[in-house]
Amino acid sequence: MSFTAEVRDELARCEPTCEYCGLATLAALTRVCGTLSITGSGGYRLAVATETGAVARTMIALTHSILKLKTEFTVRRSVLHKVRNYLITLPDQPGLDKALVLLGILDRRHGLVSGIPRHVVARPCCRLSYIRGALIAGGFVADPKGDFHLEVAVQGEDLAQALSKLIAQEGVHARVNRRRSAYAVYIKSAEDICRLLEAVGARRSVEDIQDARAMKSVKNDVNRRVNAEVANQTRSAGAAQHQLELIAELKARGMRDALPRALADFCDLREAYPDLSLRDLGQMAEPPLSKSALYHRVLRLEKLLDES
Repeated sequence: MSFTAEVRDELARCEPTCEYCGLATLAALTRVCGTLSITGSGGYRLAVATETGAVARTMIALTHSILKLKTEFTVRRSVLHKVRNYLITLPDQPGLDKALVLLGILDRRHGLVSGIPRHVVARPCCRLSYIRGALIAGGFVADPKGDFHLEVAVQGEDLAQALSKLIAQEGVHARVNRRRSAYAVYIKSAEDICRLLEAVGARRSVEDIQDARAMKSVKNDVNRRVNAEVANQTRSAGAAQHQLELIAELKARGMRDALPRALADFCDLREAYPDLSLRDLGQMAEPPLSKSALYHRVLRLEKLLDES
């Protein structure tokens, strides 16, 4: 099961807070993945198509318990994509037109509603239920082991902007981007994704994301330390090679045997331990010397060669 499917399944099992929360969830489901058509007799037909079992279960359960309407259920299997497609249909029947108004799909004059009606999300808990329904119907949450990304695909810019504003009321910044004929309301911040999922009830999924964040943080820290160590070793190796070249040049000029005792001792140490850093080389001296003391001896060797 994909991470998105796990999130949707967890959200579909959340219990409503008030008696109107179920209506808000159902309203979001129908708006995000439903299609409304007019029948030949002037009535309506509402069809919700989905590949997610959680959407189908939630749609049927809420329609029966809240709207008291008849539904038709069809399962189709895609040979090409090897997935099941669920089709839930509310055929033309008495009370369907009023239900469409109640769900915020039609206004009282039976015109199409473009945004999210205020009566559907009047309470804070209903607002969260609507967001939950949108996530169940059209949400995508990337596997946190990769990039952090959450989005909801909807039809119509007005609905996308309204959903973005609804999410903003939870202290989460969601952007809107056009995707061909649809719109995506998306979030890329792991912190914001966790805050939103926590608010709508996906606590287990939030724990998975936080665990992934912690693991990424550890890996990034290890990588930084390894990269820093490699860089230090590269610099040390380069510095040691430069010091060996200084010593070789002193020998070539006949200056090696005439060096002061401190500089001669340094040359002996460097030749004995050509791969050590100055800090580690200092520990091999008797008595031990600091990195700064050895560095100053390197500078004195350079000065001697420059002046000769």
